[in-house]
Amino acid sequence: QVRVVESGGGLVQPGGSLRLSCAVSGAIFELYTVDWHRQVVGKQRELVATIWPGSNTNYADSVKGRFTISRDNAKRAVYLQMNSLKPEDTAVYYCRAGQTWGQGTQVTVSS
Repeated sequence: QVRVVESGGGLVQPGGSLRLSCAVSGAIFELYTVDWHRQVVGKQRELVATIWPGSNTNYADSVKGRFTISRDNAKRAVYLQMNSLKPEDTAVYYCRAGQTWGQGTQVTVSS
């Protein structure tokens, strides 16, 4: 059974940085496409970034140049480095590996 656990959220000031981690177990990790999504209460969940097994990546226009997704197959983990954070980046961030979602981690950008 695949299990996905996010960590690394928190409160940060505008312009600051955070790194989210996504740990995946119970799967042949190196074969999985993994993506990060985010959701604000009352709004649809938004795809933020995707990383494929070959480490190709794709980003939402709203985060291009500020966020970087990466993977470490040896550690069975995917990371989302978020720089130059803005208040509008405030959301619950979810990791998905294949069709399995994590529980989410809150990111709040506020002064």
